[in-house]
Amino acid sequence: MKISEGVEWAAHCCLLLDWMGVDEPVSTARLAAGYGLPPAYLNKQLQPLVKAGILTSTAGKKGGFRLAKGLKDITLMDVLTAIEGPAEAFQCAEIRQNGVWGDEPASAFRAPCAIDTAMRGAELEWRRALAAQSLAAIQENAELQAPNLRTQVQDWYREPRP
Repeated sequence: MKISEGVEWAAHCCLLLDWMGVDEPVSTARLAAGYGLPPAYLNKQLQPLVKAGILTSTAGKKGGFRLAKGLKDITLMDVLTAIEGPAEAFQCAEIRQNGVWGDEPASAFRAPCAIDTAMRGAELEWRRALAAQSLAAIQENAELQAPNLRTQVQDWYREPRP
């Protein structure tokens, strides 16, 4: 399974919006500048967060994005689901009904195969772990790693930029 870079970009932008501490919308160009990202593509990644109720957006020249709720109420699973969708990563093709076992009755395959069971169990644990990680906790860890991070972000964004 490969998670798109949009998940990383979206999560970082949520942290950035909180660090900036502003009440007015922040333009995509301004958000993108902070990470050296292409604004048009970043905008496409942030739109699903609006649909999911993580961000709000305002159109127009003074428009942009704002957090719709606090970071403690946003999990990594929320961001992942908003960007990637809710579909499960593993899709069992039920190949055991082919080849050697092709002549077996359908009743022989009522129970899921052991691989399907193991993969779904692992994915469920992974999703639970992501759901247990709030962006507030991640932000706290980031600030422990770089104690001046909030101030650096605020100083950088005070400078005139796009």
